[in-house]
Amino acid sequence: MAKSQSKQLVVCINNEGYRASLEKRKIYLALRDLAAERHGLLRIIDESGEDYLYPKMFFRSIALPQAVKKAVLAA
Repeated sequence: MAKSQSKQLVVCINNEGYRASLEKRKIYLALRDLAAERHGLLRIIDESGEDYLYPKMFFRSIALPQAVKKAVLAA
């Protein structure tokens, strides 16, 4: 499955069934995966540091000022 380098910041609004992997109200990095998105999923780098597929409805996109986004991505 091919993944592009496009990254997006999202906030978790629901972690039902994934409490060990996702924290509500936490910002996560989503990796662009068009095949997954067609199935209603997002590829998220979770608490393990690995990327996994989670229901897209569990997240909302967030917009941050460029300086803040850069700092979050660098952390």
